[in-house]
Amino acid sequence: MTRRLRTRGVTLVEVLISVTVIALISGSVILGMGAVTSARLKRSAALLAGAVRVAYAHANAKSKPMRLVFDFEERMIVLEESTGELLVERNDRTGGAAAATEAEKAAVAEAEAILKGPRAPRPSFQPAKAFGFDPSSEKPGKELSSGVRFLQVETGHQDEASTEGRAYLYFWPGGQTERAAIQLSLGGEETEDSVMTVLVSPLTGKTEIRRGKVSMPRPRDDSEESEREDTGF
Repeated sequence: MTRRLRTRGVTLVEVLISVTVIALISGSVILGMGAVTSARLKRSAALLAGAVRVAYAHANAKSKPMRLVFDFEERMIVLEESTGELLVERNDRTGGAAAATEAEKAAVAEAEAILKGPRAPRPSFQPAKAFGFDPSSEKPGKELSSGVRFLQVETGHQDEASTEGRAYLYFWPGGQTERAAIQLSLGGEETEDSVMTVLVSPLTGKTEIRRGKVSMPRPRDDSEESEREDTGF
């Protein structure tokens, strides 16, 4: 006696249910990845805001000019202290400090070749030890979260934003820093959801974190600049 085997096919309802389940799982994974990447950007912005507060407080505690170094290539924030007094020079590659890289040395040499007469020596800066910063460790500064990089850095002593190399934000004893806007990008993108800006107030050193690309508020003229008005955030 021959037995006939019957194979059961897949119904349309079962196919639709399977597709729906797969779509839900995929959506959850995508949302989860988006939350993780967004958290990286927020964490880097908070790291930067904390570094500003440390530098501001350390300048008062040590009675020395301090600066934060934003290293575009290393994606790192480094705290440095000065060996002498610093008078910031406007539109100077290093802001009036001694050159630290070959590119800075070339820029400083070109600028000083134009000027005549004796010049005071430029103060040098060296990595400082403070809360969260340890020059003796493997990395001299704090690294941004994975996938996050500096998009551009605007500071008061430069008319143009820095987009490569190293950028500097200076702090002085007595409670004063520069107005600044530091933009962080996730994955090299420049969309509203992939960029955060940390704004720095020039008098209080307070920071404000905003989503998207926000330009630094600049004085409209020299008299407004001389008033050194706080931005209020």
